[in-house]
Amino acid sequence: MSAADYRLPRIAVPRHYSLVFEPDLKAATFCGRGVVDLEVAEAMSSIVLNSVDLDITSAAIVDPYGIRRESTAIEYDVERQRATLHFDTSMDPGSWKLHVCFGGILNDKLHGFYRSTYIQPGGETRTIATTQFEATDARRAFPCWDEPDLKATFGISLVVPSDLMAISNSGVVSEEPMGGGKKRVVFADTMVMSTYLVAMIVGDLEATASVDIEGIPLRIIHTPGKAHLTEFALEVGAFALRYFSDYYGIPYPGDKVDMIGIPDFAWGAMENLGAITYRETALLIDPGTATQAELSRVADVIAHELAHMWFGDLVTMKWWNGIWLNEAFASFMETKCVDAFRPEWKRWLSFSSQRSHSMDIDALTSTRPIEVSVASPDEANQMFDSLTYGKGQAVLRMLEGYLGEEVFRAGIAAYLAQHSYANTETEDLWAALEKVSGEPVGEIMEGWIFQGGFPRLTVVASGDSYVITQEHFRYVGGGDLRWRVPMIFAAETG
Repeated sequence: MSAADYRLPRIAVPRHYSLVFEPDLKAATFCGRGVVDLEVAEAMSSIVLNSVDLDITSAAIVDPYGIRRESTAIEYDVERQRATLHFDTSMDPGSWKLHVCFGGILNDKLHGFYRSTYIQPGGETRTIATTQFEATDARRAFPCWDEPDLKATFGISLVVPSDLMAISNSGVVSEEPMGGGKKRVVFADTMVMSTYLVAMIVGDLEATASVDIEGIPLRIIHTPGKAHLTEFALEVGAFALRYFSDYYGIPYPGDKVDMIGIPDFAWGAMENLGAITYRETALLIDPGTATQAELSRVADVIAHELAHMWFGDLVTMKWWNGIWLNEAFASFMETKCVDAFRPEWKRWLSFSSQRSHSMDIDALTSTRPIEVSVASPDEANQMFDSLTYGKGQAVLRMLEGYLGEEVFRAGIAAYLAQHSYANTETEDLWAALEKVSGEPVGEIMEGWIFQGGFPRLTVVASGDSYVITQEHFRYVGGGDLRWRVPMIFAAETG
């Protein structure tokens, strides 16, 4: 099927989600309810949204006058991961509220709303409920418009046992006792953002004291007994927040930063706004016993995720074909940040060796361009590879070298300022860089982004001149692609 088969109709789009979740860690289930503020563009009698492995127990719509209408039927499309809510009367264009109640399983598949376990020093196993929604798994936790360009604000509340910690994207507004040993934790509304950035974590966890970074509280949250492994992460996080605020020329867009170590985590980390989740080994470390390579790895991951708070969270790709805009740029910025954090590590030198892995893949006939069309959720998940990250980072480094650091930085700042809280495509980044540099950035970068492979250049001296030729390099067989290669010529004089 094509991308259109998986894209939701734009007849009704969300503006705000008000969501309440109550996870049951012992039973590994959760229930929830929500009210979604909708803008309806044309008359309709059904609502189509994303839902996977959820039981939607009820749905109703409320018109601008407060009249409520219950759903007459709920239809599931498993292949397209959708649910259609049918109503017996038509909704006119305007503002409506969708009320839904739903439930699901805290799965053990490390995506959606899932459970992670750890063993306490005394041998007791404890459970954490946590989330991993990128690329398309918010729909496993609540019925939603689970596409990156359908941004909305989110008001999250969690009903949890009174002795557990609850974390989400924003700061806590209130904690209210609910009786029966439970409490309701209400979080501030988020900025406008994509569904895949929503985060919820519940468990027996501990937090460091907050460090104030230009008005933003920064904490490390971890399982009990690991506070002694948090100092380095706090140092890196504080440096990176200041570095990126200055580099981008835009204050941090959230109201707090929690960096949370999760015992069971499929990725290295996830850039949920204000509630960044990490595999424990990518966050918690003892500088007294760790090697430089281990420290560099932790610093890289923390810098990468904090770079995303602007490039990815504040400004987001329109669809998953543009995921390289998020990941390549965050990879590029992580190296710049860590190089500034510890210059003696000479981080760009080690990047050169990492780049060779991407080049090995890119020299195969089976390679792909950095940006390709994406249709299904499976295809979206396949985009998270070394070409998106490593090759993407390398071509951005090449472009920065050609344009100059300050010109490149000015273009990035202009791009972020122009598209804050919105969604973009690759051409939008090139347009911003072209405007500040005067260079045909889009023409130069076309081949590097939309062609697989890379050229091998041959430079031959001919008197006072040089002849430069290129060939499409492959390990096996030849290729006939060509690239516009940005070049800077320098020569000694005198």
